[in-house]
Amino acid sequence: MPVKIRLQRHGRKKRPFYFIVVADARAPRDGRFIERIGSFNPMVEPPLINIDIDTTLDWLSKGAQPTNTARSILSKSGVMYKKHLQRGVAKGAFNQEEADRQFMEWMRERSEQTRAQMDATQKAKADKVAAIEKAQREAREGKANAAMAEAKAAEEAAAAEAAASEAVASEESADAAGEAVAEAPATEEAPAAEESPAAEETPAVAEEPAPVEESKEAAAPAEESAAETAADVAETPAEEPAQVAETTSEEAEAPKAEDAASDESTDA
Repeated sequence: MPVKIRLQRHGRKKRPFYFIVVADARAPRDGRFIERIGSFNPMVEPPLINIDIDTTLDWLSKGAQPTNTARSILSKSGVMYKKHLQRGVAKGAFNQEEADRQFMEWMRERSEQTRAQMDATQKAKADKVAAIEKAQREAREGKANAAMAEAKAAEEAAAAEAAASEAVASEESADAAGEAVAEAPATEEAPAAEESPAAEETPAVAEEPAPVEESKEAAAPAEESAAETAADVAETPAEEPAQVAETTSEEAEAPKAEDAASDESTDA
């Protein structure tokens, strides 16, 4: 019967892994198999291959035919290269020790390549993660800086508004103080004028109406006497010149009378 070396799928949806099996070519893909010789996990980077090289060489020497995917896996794992070296030993090109040495050297180089590939993959992942973290950090810093800028702008606006309100308040207080200073003298004089005689006289008039009338009556004769006195004073100077004039005329007539008397005595 024809024998195939092929992959048998396992795992869940979108997360597969495969067994490398030797099975009858007429059996279903995931059906019965003759022997399991390895496994293959494509979900890691690089893909992980685990295979029994000697058992696989034995089946290949018996005529088992690998599928295309299985052949690629066997080639990467070194099974096909070791089969090539065994054919050289069989033909006498070199002995078994040389074949084993070459195979071990190839495996070492292959492992170094795989390790370098794994390191590059891990570095790429780390760089990607670092780039994502850097972008996220820059985004957070940008948001924080924007928030700080907004807060600072709000504080500045509040400070400016407070300064403006303080300036307006100071101007209003200054205007109010000026108006108060301007109104203070008039306000002080008005109550003084209002409080001096009127305040004193009004209660007296309200409480003692009769004495006020008496004072008015007393004031009337006083005014009349003052008027008469002024009239006498005014008449007195007019009378004095008349008296002076009469006295002067009398003095002037006295010598004349004396002269006449003397003349009469002389005539006698």
